[in-house]
This record gives sequence, C-alpha cells and structure tokens, in this order.
Amino acid sequence: MTAHRNLGFLVVLSGALIVLNTCSRSTPLSVAFSQSSLTIEAYDFVEISANVSRPRAVNPFTDATLSGRFESADGGKQWQVEGFCDSDSGDLFRIRFMPPAPGDYKYSISYRQGGGESTTSGTFRAIDGHRRGPLRLDPQHPWHFIWEGTKDHYFFNGTTAYWLVGWKDENVIQSSIERLHQLKINRMRVTIAGRTNVFYGEPAMVGPNWTVNVTVWPASHPDDIFHPGFDYTRFDLNYWQKFERALRFARDRDMIFSLVLDMNDSRVHPEAGSDDERRFIRYAVARFGAFANITWDLGDDLDQYRDYTWTHQTGTLIEDWDPYHHLATSHPVKNAQQDRGSDWFGFTSYQEWSRDQHAFMLKERKRQWLFGRTIPQTNEEYGYEDHYPMWAPGLGSESADALRRTAWDIVTAGGYQTTGETVRRGINVWPDTGGGWMNGRGDDSMTMLRGYAHMVDFFTSFEWWETEPHDELVNNGNYCLAEPGKIYVVYLPHGGNVNVRLQAGRYDAAWFNPLTGERTAIPPALGPVWASPKAPDNNDWALLLRKN
Repeated sequence: MTAHRNLGFLVVLSGALIVLNTCSRSTPLSVAFSQSSLTIEAYDFVEISANVSRPRAVNPFTDATLSGRFESADGGKQWQVEGFCDSDSGDLFRIRFMPPAPGDYKYSISYRQGGGESTTSGTFRAIDGHRRGPLRLDPQHPWHFIWEGTKDHYFFNGTTAYWLVGWKDENVIQSSIERLHQLKINRMRVTIAGRTNVFYGEPAMVGPNWTVNVTVWPASHPDDIFHPGFDYTRFDLNYWQKFERALRFARDRDMIFSLVLDMNDSRVHPEAGSDDERRFIRYAVARFGAFANITWDLGDDLDQYRDYTWTHQTGTLIEDWDPYHHLATSHPVKNAQQDRGSDWFGFTSYQEWSRDQHAFMLKERKRQWLFGRTIPQTNEEYGYEDHYPMWAPGLGSESADALRRTAWDIVTAGGYQTTGETVRRGINVWPDTGGGWMNGRGDDSMTMLRGYAHMVDFFTSFEWWETEPHDELVNNGNYCLAEPGKIYVVYLPHGGNVNVRLQAGRYDAAWFNPLTGERTAIPPALGPVWASPKAPDNNDWALLLRKN
C-alpha cells in the first residue's frame, strides 16, 4: 500500500510537472484574435488584434512576438509583417497591413511567447477609395516623386515641425497640421526620439503645454535632458499612441511625415547596432509602416553620432524590415556622408546653408550621376526664418523674403526644399502663439509660407516634372527650366528682362508674381530668340511660356 501510494504520488507529481512544462512551451491559455474590418480601402490598413489573457509575458516588448503573412487571394504577392505590443501589461498586440491595390486578401497570424504559439487566419477585401498611397520615385522622371496609388505627381514642399508631438494638447497638434495644410505644406520633418535643450536663441521654453523632452521609452527622470534614465527594453505607449494619432490626422490630408529617428543634441541613445537600438527601429517600422504618409530619416545631424557604415547597414535593415519599402534618407551635417549610391536611399536630404543654392543644387544633380542612380535632390535645411545661428550666412539672410527667394533658386535647379518658420511668437513665452520650426504651431502674423504656397500654385499649374534645368537658354544670370519646344520657365531673381532661346513656334506667355501669386498675360513669344518685356518691378519674377 505504501509503495502504491508513493508511485501514485510520483505519477501525479510527474503529471503536474508535465502540465507545467507544457504551459511554458505551448499555446498560452487564452489568446483571442479580432479583425478591425472585413472591407477597407486600398492604402488604408486592416488591423488584427491579439488579446492575451494568460499567461502574459514578463516583458511583452522582449519576450513575445506577433507576426503574420499577408497575401493576395490568388497567391500572386506575399508580405511578411511584424506586429507590436500596445499594452504595458502585455494583454494587447496589434499587427497592421496596408493593401496596395483593390482585391481579396488572406492572412495567417502567429502569436509566440516562450515556446508557445497561437495562430489565426482570415480574409478581407480592399476596395478602391482613390487614396494616394505611399510616395514613390517617378519611374519615367526619377528626379521627381509620384503617389503610388493615383500616379499623381508630388510637388515636395516641406517644413520642419521637429517637436510637433511635444504638445500636451492634441488639439494644438491637429490645428498646427491643419494650418500647414492650408498653406500647401505637404511634408513635415518630425522627430520620433530626439531630445534637446532650448538654447537656440529663440523665445522657447519647456513648460506644461509643450516639451522637447519626448519619451519614446519609459524614463525615471523624463525632464532631465542628459540623464533621463530610459528603460530601452520597453516603450512609453502614451507617447507612441499620441504620435500615431497625429500621423493619422496628417494622412487624411495627404501630408507626409518624415519620421526622423533621432538626433544628437542630448547624446542619449541606445548603443549603436545594439539590440536596444534595433528593437526601437523595428518597433517604429511595425507601428508606423502601414501608414501610407511616411518616409524614413535615419537621424538629424546623423554623422555627429553615427558613422557611414552604420548608416548603410541601418538603411539596408529598414528597407528589409519595412514590407512597403517607404522612401528613406538620412540627414548628416556633411552631405558627403549620405549613402547616395545604395538601393535603400530614396532621395537626398542636404544640409547646406549658402545663398547660392541654385549653383549648389545643379552641382549635386551632376554629382548624383556619378553614383549611377537618378533620385530626387532635396535640401531640407538651408535656413530658418529669423533664426541666426553662428553658421548662417549673415544677419538678414534668414528673413521670410530671403528664404522664399532661396526656395525658388532650389526649385528652378530641378530640386525640392524644406523650410522652417520663425519661432519669434514664443512657446510658453508671451505671446505664446508661435512655435514655427520647433513644433509647427503658428499664428496669422506668420506669413512666410504664403509665399511658398504661391510657388506651389505656379509649378503645379503645368507639367513641371517634364522640365530640366536649361540655364544656357537665358541670359543676364537668370534661371531656366524647360522641356524645349513645349514649356519654358524663366526665373528673374531681380526683375529686368531676359532673352530666351526657343525652338520654333508660338508660345503663350505670362508673368507670375512670386510675392502675390498674380499672373499677367503678355503677347505671345516667338522663336528662335525672344526678348521679354521688362518685368513690372525690381522684385523677383517668373515667366511661363507654353507652346500654343
């Protein structure tokens, strides 16, 4: 009897051990999957949630994963997609997929924790909602961009709103985005993780309404710029969720967020190439990748804290991790540090502060040929309105009018630009109605971007992507973009008149006033050499000649 009882105890004990071991290695006791919708528009995203009841991972950001395979119903295309944890307790994971075309799709999803796995599968349909989709290079005119979904061309007109998501009140974030949208800004440079002090010579202070001390990770001392005490193994979900809501609001207005991963002002980063750093980047890709309105930027002033090898390796990793292959760039201080010859690198993001931007952009356009790749050329940091750092070209060269003229210099060289508004209206400092390049907020006294909007109106009134720089066709130091025989755009920085060498034919002609946006028709132009009338004044003017 005693032996029997002992054997029975051992069997029961052994069974208990087997059950316990099975629990640690097999499917969690309760994982419920749900799908956001059975029908979505192409270039929106479907979301599958995994609700984990028990057991939950000790650290769900490191100890559990959600991944899936999505494919068109006919099996013609497949995408491997990673999900992300959206709950500190580990009870909620999400995975998102952005279908690139109308049609039927199917998926299989796996939640893994320890040695256990729980799976689900499902289907959904994408319909044509006429969404513009992600930004791509125009295969026919690769100096320029198109929207993947509609094939419309994209006239890149950006501004910096670096700590946009530092606002506590999300109404301020949304109103700032809406204001920029009305001013025809369609791209914003916004940091994900960058922190800094506010010693920029601007009336900007950290306070209860806005901060530069963003917290991507939980921090024991979040307001300490240099010693925040980040826990790099977890994420501050309130911040990521707020960022995501801003991104969604911008997407509804076809506004691109340039997602800048980090900057070096605080010198507080995960170690280069470490598991912590890669976990952060993969989380950003998993969380934001299904939004159509993003591009990636590996970091601001990147060469101040990461080297060229890191840039190449990380850019290549993002290209591999992002199932949609959104365009990506980097933003070093020294433009030579850009990885311009690599497949992951989608367009340049120069930092060049001279006031000879036309010559600079033409030179870089020629240099791009040496890399064997034609990609758009953009200068995303050439000045900030009313901001005079030591390296700026000189007092007065940062006025609204000077920067507007500089933008025309860039665009008439076949490039694109990102500007920065004044901060002089204050942040947490009277009158506390501004923010400009630091966070995107502005008021009615800030008028610089109205001039940029006139530039957008002018170029989008014709097929600007068909034109190429042809300064040899004009005299007097003026600039020319042309599709010879069809379209000629002439920019006169200081008024006056110009001779234009035309192919045979008759061309409708008009003056355009960059200051006001007004157009004035003039008598038709005839080749082979046409002498323009004198510009109405000594300000800058543009001429548009189109084949009749």
